[in-house]
Amino acid sequence: MKTQLNLANKITLLRIILVPVFLFFLLTKINYGAYIAVAIFVIAISTDGLDGYIARTRNQITKLGKLMDPLADKLLISSALIALVEMGKLPAWIAIIIIGREFAIMGLRVLAASEGIIISASKLGKIKTVTQTISIITLLMNNYPFSLVNFPFGTISTIVAVFFTILSGIDYFYKNIDIVYS
Repeated sequence: MKTQLNLANKITLLRIILVPVFLFFLLTKINYGAYIAVAIFVIAISTDGLDGYIARTRNQITKLGKLMDPLADKLLISSALIALVEMGKLPAWIAIIIIGREFAIMGLRVLAASEGIIISASKLGKIKTVTQTISIITLLMNNYPFSLVNFPFGTISTIVAVFFTILSGIDYFYKNIDIVYS
């Protein structure tokens, strides 16, 4: 059976393809590479909501899209966090907490799916994604423009992201505890 890529799946696939491109510009010593990397990250993360919106409004939700969309999100965020650790802009323990939470929730979703239950993104999960995105962009930009006034926005946004990462993880498990113990 041949799988046809609809527009939503093509956008999701583009997000996956942009991950190594983002990393190349971020980690290679080329003129304006970091700025290009930030632009690619912003474009890629912006497509996250777009692909889902298109799939829902055009009634084009597919199994492939359900698989690729969360994978694309995890690849983009995880690669940015690991690169920030390598660049010395983020402590490794923060990246481990965020990536570990993603693995835990992914495991919970797999367990739920094995019982025919779909765990949708929660409001806290969406807040977590937004706070992580703000933190990553701020760290990639070396806290600019806040560095001009010596305000530690990057540190504050990272603390907020870690808080919502942990809170949303606890919330997912609390609301789905019956799946864990069934």
